[in-house]
Amino acid sequence: MVRQPFGGEPPAPEAAVFVISVAAELSGLHPQTLRTYERMGLLTPGRTTGGGRRYSYRDIELLRVIAELTGSGIGIEGVRRILELETAVATLRAQRDELLAELDAAHEALRQALNARQAPGNLPAVRPQVTGQSMVVWRRNP
Repeated sequence: MVRQPFGGEPPAPEAAVFVISVAAELSGLHPQTLRTYERMGLLTPGRTTGGGRRYSYRDIELLRVIAELTGSGIGIEGVRRILELETAVATLRAQRDELLAELDAAHEALRQALNARQAPGNLPAVRPQVTGQSMVVWRRNP
């Protein structure tokens, strides 16, 4: 049985809980390197009311990625660009997933409307065209 500190749940991945010395040890980097990366804008640790830095699990994972990239010979500006592109890709994937879910919901609503149709004039004319996954919808003039 694994006991959690203070008897509670583990902190969320984005919870800023580690002081700089612990974050440096966990990431394998020197504390001054963490400060430098912060000045360069590669990460933004949380701050206490007194101004002390607090790092989260996500910050530590990011520091490990930065260390791996720089260790493989990529310069800091290259690392910055890679991180920006990875963030953009993640955002686009989330948007794509959301749009696909909306499209699936629209297709299902259309199927239900077509199945529930009683009289021919109740709904607009809908004729699915098989062209990949597109559908053409148009209305009849009254």
